[in-house]
Amino acid sequence: SIRSIYRNILQKEGIIGLWAGNGANLLRVIPSKAVVFSSNDLYRSLIVKFTQKPKLSGPESFLAGGLAGMTATSVTYPLDLARGRISGKLATVYRGVIPTILITIRDEGIRGLYKGITPTLFGAMPYVGIQFGTVGFLERMFESSNEKNKSMHKMLYGGIGGVTAGLVTYPNDTVRRLLQLQGSRGTTVVFTGYW
Repeated sequence: SIRSIYRNILQKEGIIGLWAGNGANLLRVIPSKAVVFSSNDLYRSLIVKFTQKPKLSGPESFLAGGLAGMTATSVTYPLDLARGRISGKLATVYRGVIPTILITIRDEGIRGLYKGITPTLFGAMPYVGIQFGTVGFLERMFESSNEKNKSMHKMLYGGIGGVTAGLVTYPNDTVRRLLQLQGSRGTTVVFTGYW
């Protein structure tokens, strides 16, 4: 249960254990979000230029968002792997982003930094695509001319898009985490790939 997990973490690692891997997560989020939003704008403008339409359709918003998600994932993946290892069951072995990356390279080679990237890329396309596609859909359905409402609507639509994408793609995230953690210090290799 959630209660027993909290109790276990607090007993073994103290209150700080509840934030294990959060530094790596924050370090990953900044470049990841910067790349996803800037590349989404780039892909959107390329699609508009290619289709010669002033506004993107739902599938076109999905495509631009999906490509942006894959781009951001490719660029920041080693930080995501480090976050998973620091916050996972291996938190006593991996301490800090740089040491985790260096240990991974030493033990598993450069390719070790990309364990689990296949499901991550499979998940990035639908996750960010669904997120931006939902936002685009909601903006078309409920257009607002009032600038004050526009900002509130964008925030609400972004939240709905994130929740929708998370619900749909979460099983893929479970597979990704299993692949990231296996074969690292003290764990056995159970899975040979995504399927």
